[in-house]
Amino acid sequence: MALPPERIDRFARHIVLPEIGGAGQVALAAAHVALVGLGGIGSPVLQYLAGAGVGRFTLIDDGRVELSNLQRQTIYSERDVGHGKAVAARRWLANFDGEIAVELVDRRLTRDNAGAAIAGADLVLDGTDNFATRLAVSDACVVSGIPLLSAAVGRFQGQVGAFVGHLPGEACYRCFVGDAFDADDCDTCAEDGMLGAMSGWTGTFAAMHAVRVLLAGKAAFGDPQWGRLHLLDGLKAEMRSFRIAKDPACKGCSVPTP
Repeated sequence: MALPPERIDRFARHIVLPEIGGAGQVALAAAHVALVGLGGIGSPVLQYLAGAGVGRFTLIDDGRVELSNLQRQTIYSERDVGHGKAVAARRWLANFDGEIAVELVDRRLTRDNAGAAIAGADLVLDGTDNFATRLAVSDACVVSGIPLLSAAVGRFQGQVGAFVGHLPGEACYRCFVGDAFDADDCDTCAEDGMLGAMSGWTGTFAAMHAVRVLLAGKAAFGDPQWGRLHLLDGLKAEMRSFRIAKDPACKGCSVPTP
């Protein structure tokens, strides 16, 4: 696959980086990312992955744009309030780069439909705000053999980690959080508050890590760091990371999924 001249010009700042180069840019153009959640994390992720040249997206969100979203969800404007997020995100993407292929899933993901929604993706990036959806997506990724990049944010803290629980010895997201959260019972930013820039930091870090995952084995920048969770602290302005061990009793990746 060769990039046409106008695409080479568009991504020239990538191509001159030895860690990415022409081969890396071609790999990004061929990549398909399923983006689950188009909110505070999904917005900057979509902006920077589209800007990086990812060639295809599946945009997944069943919500509608609310006025309170505009404080941190940067792809939307006042005219989008009341409209479906997936449709509004597709409109933003079409205005930004008409060459990118996109499909929409505007329904809530569950254990029954998550697998079909992410089918064919090279990477699933989950930025949703409840554990029931996150665990359904994680289990579907394990069954489908698709890498999962999970990102979450709250108040002044963020976390980003890449999981391949379908591979021997590697953890899945359920290994990290366990089974206690298979319900919509987590706190929300409406209750706890959210610094808008914290969403941006977490989302842009997730986008950069997604590029690492997509370029694994294809360019020098490719280092997916499977099972390593990165914690972002906005109050202290610092980061730390640790590795998630595979749980031998995990019902998502260590025993057959029903």
